Amino acid sequence: MDQKTIGIVSYITLIGWIIALVVYNGSSDKSSLARFHLRQSLGILATGFVLQIISYALAFALKFFLVFLIPAVWILVVILWVIGLIAAINGEEKPVPVLGEQYQRWFTFIQ
Repeated sequence: MDQKTIGIVSYITLIGWIIALVVYNGSSDKSSLARFHLRQSLGILATGFVLQIISYALAFALKFFLVFLIPAVWILVVILWVIGLIAAINGEEKPVPVLGEQYQRWFTFIQ
């Protein structure tokens, strides 16, 4: 699997990210493109998970007055996912808005 494909596969659910990471770690030529998108997609997955927990907690704590937060969180995560996936398809190292640069610093364990 080439490095661009690894970047694309990393955006296809958590299972796709794990497969991309295993293939990347087994690869002899580790490009910055694949590493970049592995970090970005992991960041999007983690952000979506954390925001979902927070939105459910707020909706529950406020007796479902903020239940509109739940679909808003999903829309936000899908937008980030699409931006990252398009960048991977185009072979660009373009960070997602807001937290993209942070993902590169936070997930340095992906070498």
